[in-house]
Amino acid sequence: MSERKASLRSPLGHVRGLGAAKEGTRQWWAERMTALALVPLTFWFVASVVALAGADYQTMHDWMSSPVVAGLLILVVVVTFYHMSLAVQVVIEDYVHYEPAKFAGLIALKGLCTVLALTGVLSVLTVLFRG
Repeated sequence: MSERKASLRSPLGHVRGLGAAKEGTRQWWAERMTALALVPLTFWFVASVVALAGADYQTMHDWMSSPVVAGLLILVVVVTFYHMSLAVQVVIEDYVHYEPAKFAGLIALKGLCTVLALTGVLSVLTVLFRG
C-alpha cells in the first residue's frame, strides 16, 4: 500500500499545480513594487496639496488641467487602488476561512477597487478635457 506524502497544498492547489512559490511570489513582488511607486507619488501629491492649500477654485482647476499633473494624478489613483486590492486580498485569503464568504469578499473587493479607480481616473480626465 502506498503512502500519500503530506502536503500543505489544498486539493485545488494540487489540481492547478500551484504551490506557495508560484502565484504568491508574483503578488508579493507586485505589492512591494506598488508600495515603492507610491512613496514618491504620495510625497508629490501631499506636497502639491499643501502648496495649494487655500487656493481658489480656478487655481486648483488650472493646476489639475496640466497634462503632467493629470497624468501623475491618474497614476496615484491607479497605483493606490491596485496596491489596496493586493493588500486586502491577502488579508481576506489569510483570515476568512469560510469559503463562500472569502469568495464574496474577494469579488466585492475587486469590484469596489475597480469602480473607485475608474471614478478617480474619469474625474481627472473630466477636469483635464473640459479645460
